[in-house]
Amino acid sequence: MISSSLGTPANPAEEKSGAQPQPQPRRSTLADVARHAGVTTMTVSRFLRTPEQVAPLTAQRVEVSLKHTGYVANKQAGILATGHSSMVAAIIPNIAHSIFSETIQGLSDTLEAQGFELLLASSDYSLEREQKQIRALLGWNPFALVVTGRHHTPDSIRLLLAAQSAGTLVVEMWDQTGSRPEFAHIGFDHTAAGALMARHLIAQGYTRLVYVDSGVAEDFRAHERGVGFVQAAAAQQGIKAQVVRAGASEPIAAGRAVLQKLLGAGSGKAKKPLPQALAFANDHLAVGAWLQAQDLRISVPEQIALLGFGDFPITGQISGGISTIAAPRFAIGQAVGRWIARQKKGAPWADGVTASPLLEPVLVQRRTT
Repeated sequence: MISSSLGTPANPAEEKSGAQPQPQPRRSTLADVARHAGVTTMTVSRFLRTPEQVAPLTAQRVEVSLKHTGYVANKQAGILATGHSSMVAAIIPNIAHSIFSETIQGLSDTLEAQGFELLLASSDYSLEREQKQIRALLGWNPFALVVTGRHHTPDSIRLLLAAQSAGTLVVEMWDQTGSRPEFAHIGFDHTAAGALMARHLIAQGYTRLVYVDSGVAEDFRAHERGVGFVQAAAAQQGIKAQVVRAGASEPIAAGRAVLQKLLGAGSGKAKKPLPQALAFANDHLAVGAWLQAQDLRISVPEQIALLGFGDFPITGQISGGISTIAAPRFAIGQAVGRWIARQKKGAPWADGVTASPLLEPVLVQRRTT
């Protein structure tokens, strides 16, 4: 019978059954790996940091031993010992949205090649949720924190400024019109992107224009594209472009509903002229409108033109394709990753802060305009 130092059985069930207590599992250590591989702990540590500096046969033995022992490095201990982290944290509005998932893929690929690890969170377009996530992620002492856009709560900005002062790099991606010089801004000007949309439609001869804005209140970049769209239309030919807000439902369904609503507005006694062209905050809204037009036997672009934003894969698959603005989704992630890697190597702070001209969105004209 096994008892505690106070004379109480360690486990009453074990006392009755006579079973011996099971030893508690223990995490494998560098010493365990070294012992199994027949090398020193210094060699194992060197293999984990810079495997190319370890002789091939030795590296192979260490790799086999790592798998055999199930060794996992204690990152928190490493941070305490060195004061540095190899982690980069990123907050995006929506993980499921392809426009952001491709950016994260570009960021992840670039960071991994430079020895960083990526920790990801999704704010679901909520500034309050983003604030909580910023506080939580900074608790992991990341080398850099990447946030999407320049719109944050006042408390979030204070947290970001404090983190920047304490040595954590802060990058605002997907936006290139930031007003805080302390942070890097890697992306593009969304107001200019909206102006590009308006100029394209006007160049095609359309004058009755509508911008279909995102139904998400905190999708600030989509709203800014709408502002640029309206301003460019007015500047071109004094055209007064209309802005309508899509519903907050699933985007393709919301795009269908918007087109139905606009057509209905022109069917009463005091008919309003139907728009000649619609520009959308994102491609999914444009796809919904295109599907609705097919159901109603409305010819695109002869009766109404459609222009999306994002260049999602689906826009190129629809018959003839939907015209769109191609956002540099993957390239933004790559640029952020490269900039972070340069800072780790001691590059000047200003190096790479501004967006490269290669990150500018471009027009992709297809059948719908």
